[in-house]
Amino acid sequence: MDNFRNQFRNRRYMAHVSIMGTTQLHKRNPITIACWSLAFPGFGHLLLNKYLRGYVLILWELFINQKIHLNLAMVHTFNGQFQAARDVLDPKFMSLYIPVYLFAIYDSYRTAVDMNKIYLLAQREKGRFNEFSIGALEINYLDKRKPWIAVVWSMGIPSLGQLYLNRIILATFIFISTIVIVWQSNLILAVHYLILGDVDTSSSVLDKQWLLYFPSYYFFTIYDAYANTVENNKLFDDAQRQFLIEKYQPAGHLITIGDK
Repeated sequence: MDNFRNQFRNRRYMAHVSIMGTTQLHKRNPITIACWSLAFPGFGHLLLNKYLRGYVLILWELFINQKIHLNLAMVHTFNGQFQAARDVLDPKFMSLYIPVYLFAIYDSYRTAVDMNKIYLLAQREKGRFNEFSIGALEINYLDKRKPWIAVVWSMGIPSLGQLYLNRIILATFIFISTIVIVWQSNLILAVHYLILGDVDTSSSVLDKQWLLYFPSYYFFTIYDAYANTVENNKLFDDAQRQFLIEKYQPAGHLITIGDK
């Protein structure tokens, strides 16, 4: 009977701490997740810790967007140049873009709803999980970290907020993709000319097709770093609370609020 109870309690885990990062269940707003997928397919799945699916959708978005020149068409549309927007679009790939884009929004919303239910079940079962992981390449552990520090580092260079949380694979993916976007868009060169006061040259060297990826990446990394720092702190508090209840509470006595 005791073995059965132990197996039942461990059906679901609140988190998993590995040398590459901390994956955890927590409540998420499905609408917020869907909005991030609306901004950039794959971002909603990264917020849900569905990394493989998120990476595939992000790479697909970059590939197909480059094929149809959607960002460039958006720039022409914002400037009122509707004919130029129509001319720059490649209709051969438009039919491939729309279904995957809608799927990313739907799937992230559906997954967020399901994972919220799983989180509630895991919370009730109080399944224990590892809080410390050490290997030949890295050490990771649950700890309290400051959300504003994660935000500041992410504002400096996207991916540093994720590295602050020891999310190695996600930080590497964001860092490499950010380098590619900044390089292809000539953003650093444009900023250089802007500092020198040469606004016309600064505007002319920019590749607008690549530049429009950057705002989504930049603000997503800030939000992701902040949200996950807050949730990691909650997970640390829950783990400490459960440990103290199991190890230091007098046998046969349930300590409640107000007890001395």
